[in-house]
Amino acid sequence: MKTIIGIGEILWDVFPERKVLGGAPANFAYHASQFGFDGYAVSAIGKDLPGREILDSLTKKGLGFHIESIDYPTGTVQVTLNDKGVPQYEICENAAWDNIPFTRRSEELALKCDAVCFGSLAQRNEVSRATIHRFLDLVPPNVYKIFDINLRQNFYSREIIYESLLRCNVLKINDEEIVEVASLFGLTGMSEQEICLHLLKTCNLNIVVETKGAVGSYVLTPNETSYLDTPQVHVADTVGAGDSFTGAFVAALLHGESIRNAHRLAVEVSAYVCTQHGAMPRLPDAFCEKQKAKGEK
Repeated sequence: MKTIIGIGEILWDVFPERKVLGGAPANFAYHASQFGFDGYAVSAIGKDLPGREILDSLTKKGLGFHIESIDYPTGTVQVTLNDKGVPQYEICENAAWDNIPFTRRSEELALKCDAVCFGSLAQRNEVSRATIHRFLDLVPPNVYKIFDINLRQNFYSREIIYESLLRCNVLKINDEEIVEVASLFGLTGMSEQEICLHLLKTCNLNIVVETKGAVGSYVLTPNETSYLDTPQVHVADTVGAGDSFTGAFVAALLHGESIRNAHRLAVEVSAYVCTQHGAMPRLPDAFCEKQKAKGEK
């Protein structure tokens, strides 16, 4: 069975009335795993009750993990939603996931993985950044290395983004992030699609995915461009929608789907996640069974 890794932050998204498990790399691994893969979250938690609750939650969800317990508090994010269900985040600093150690188990997972997703947020601290880079440098050739850029607050820099672009072959970015990237890299005179094509070519990427919220999304490769509108749904919240998009997209590619079909599945899955509360809802069987059957052929 193929192995999919999400490496980086794992935390509790704390809403006014509840808390839910979150962290973009873990969200990605969970959603991809629902399509018949071994998914693993690689991160760190504190030696505290919230950390133990994270392990319990992952176990109940059936997601594999390599998560070290260390002498820093388990990460939390205060989340507020606007009237359209779009989240705003206040991310606590100096958390356990800022200090993810590289271990022998990390090396084993890197050497056997078929896809790995990482972002910029967990690279805000040197310790986790070094672990992520070491992990990426060990993965086999032709593995999907997805940089879900995931810009949050001021926890990124041009250098972090540049180094990440050198280590990935798939870039996932949204329409707000592309404006910031254009500013950082002197591309402000270009359209969004021109920026995506520029990054695709100059960074030697295989795929660039741009999501545009309620409008639609693009998937660009050196040979084709796919655009799909976003389905209109009743939004509970959009937390984790982008991560579910990426997880479903990569899962479909690993099952041998075309770019267009993988894009279509990703759009449908992320729209469903928007109708649910929290970043890790269980997907309906209808989404997953067809892909699992293809993988068994």
